[in-house]
Amino acid sequence: MSQHDEAVEYGPLGPGHAPVKDPMKGIRGVMAGTLVMEAITIALVLTVILRVDNGVHWTTFNWVYVTVLAVAHLVAAFLQKYSWAIPLNIALQVAALLGFFVHYSMGFAAIIFVIVWAYLLYLRSNLIDRMKRGLLSTQHL
Repeated sequence: MSQHDEAVEYGPLGPGHAPVKDPMKGIRGVMAGTLVMEAITIALVLTVILRVDNGVHWTTFNWVYVTVLAVAHLVAAFLQKYSWAIPLNIALQVAALLGFFVHYSMGFAAIIFVIVWAYLLYLRSNLIDRMKRGLLSTQHL
């Protein structure tokens, strides 16, 4: 028996109907806001690589990498409604983690955001599961 054949355990009020307000819109907004904050944080790495160690880390590759990554995060914030947004967000987190090669401070910031994204994806998964089981209050109005 595959996992798709298993019966869904509904809440006490049954499966309900589609939620009155789309709860996924809220989680997408949180993800977009997180990407904007991450873009700002990554852009601030430019000041670090310019000033720390007398600018040793200010190479063409480093400042272009940081700038492109910050802009990519900002652009991705406006693309959260698409089905491919989650894989894009994960790819951006991997790219941010590679920032350890630019400067360790960028890598540490990336680790913090990876933890935030792990939590956001957990919340999204939990929300989807609760919708399937009919546990959202707006499914029973």
